[in-house]
Amino acid sequence: MSKDILKLKPEAVWKSFYELTQIPRPSKKEEKVREFLKKFGENLGLETIVDEIGNVIIKKPATEGMEDRKGIILQGHMDMVPQKNSDTDHDFEKDPIDAYVDGDWVTAKGTTLGADNGMGIAAAMAVLEDKELVHGPVEALITMDEETGMTGAENLKAGVLDGDILINLDSEDEGELYIGCAGGIDTFGVFKYTSEDVPEGMTTFKVSVKGFKGGHSGLDINYGRGNANKIMNILLLKASEKYGLRLAQIDGGSLRNAIPRESFSIVVVPEANKADFEQFVTEFEAIVQDEFKEADPGAVITCEKAKKPKKLIDEKTQANLYNAVANCPNGVIKMSESVKGITETSTNLAIVKSGRGKIELASLQRSLIDDDKDNLGAEIRKVFEAAGAKAKSSGSYPGWKPNPDSSILKEMKEVYNNKFGKVPEVKVIHAGLECGILGATYPNWDMISFGPTIRNPHSPDEMVNIESVQLFWDFLVETLKNAPKK
Repeated sequence: MSKDILKLKPEAVWKSFYELTQIPRPSKKEEKVREFLKKFGENLGLETIVDEIGNVIIKKPATEGMEDRKGIILQGHMDMVPQKNSDTDHDFEKDPIDAYVDGDWVTAKGTTLGADNGMGIAAAMAVLEDKELVHGPVEALITMDEETGMTGAENLKAGVLDGDILINLDSEDEGELYIGCAGGIDTFGVFKYTSEDVPEGMTTFKVSVKGFKGGHSGLDINYGRGNANKIMNILLLKASEKYGLRLAQIDGGSLRNAIPRESFSIVVVPEANKADFEQFVTEFEAIVQDEFKEADPGAVITCEKAKKPKKLIDEKTQANLYNAVANCPNGVIKMSESVKGITETSTNLAIVKSGRGKIELASLQRSLIDDDKDNLGAEIRKVFEAAGAKAKSSGSYPGWKPNPDSSILKEMKEVYNNKFGKVPEVKVIHAGLECGILGATYPNWDMISFGPTIRNPHSPDEMVNIESVQLFWDFLVETLKNAPKK
């Protein structure tokens, strides 16, 4: 960990972010960070609430003379995406993030950084502890388990918060204001397989597909990056047809909301075909590298001799798996006609993993139109079921419908223009923010989202731009100072 982070400006924000990097906080394992935030609020002498589901709410009264302003809720999530490179030794439930300054950016060594949404939480903490800021009533709403199910937002009770304006701090491009987001739904498929003995005369290989950028399955889905699960499936399908390949194990992707960067499989091929198979993998790698040379350079596809597996997946299930993955839609399905340059509907085949007699597939559909995301989930269920898997969809959450007449939008555009001499861009994001869910519980809220510039969230290449954090903070401070009157 580089303590140079503590020298960055604004110091209060970076200090809090540094503290967060020292606390393990993967989704559904937020006990330590929840206790840290609870003590933080209590030590400041502020009203601090931990609700039934595990959200943390900290309330700070208005500064003198600002009591007549509308209450503002600063909202973010406490959990982070636990992604690491396969060659990085890191336990997200125990180890701190090894963050460091790299030129104009802060990033981490071999893991996700947690700037999503650590920067937003750090900014809220800095507001809460700063005695010099001018602001009306402020509440920090820090939700749990946003990344794997939006559980905290789903279970927030009405009547707990008093404010009128929600400022979500979970966007990732400084100078942009977000007023809407996509909804989402998870769709799963499960194959049960029979284990078969490994025939005589077979050579075992470990096949690796890696080196892709991966990234956020909403924000980065339109960049045309490689999906390691799809690419591995093409390789296995062709090799089974040409060289009699049999599959023993597959492990691709790890998170439902991340584009899979890596996939690994244990396979066997007849000894007579092993040289041809090795040559095939070499040639396949060259084809993939050429296909993604612009959008996702760096692909590495290898096969290396491995220990003989105890059992194989039966041939029928192997073939069914290949059909399911091959026919499963992936990537951008439709671009928005009403919001130029924004993905309207997409899907990401995030996980393909075998073990204990079953193969599990996980995908996430997103859309600005709720019916379209539900329909796409239904289409993918049919694909999985046609291939012999049991399929289901769950975890549906609504999108956040844009309100171009929002009063806080008007206010923040003016504040930004006065502060920086330009008007911020107003956008809709193809990612799942909690605003849609929270707004259903608190329909009176006027909502908006903004944040510093973060690149490659949900991947070990995640990084946050240092200069943008200062701009983000200055904008937040000025917004609080100019909060509208009740």
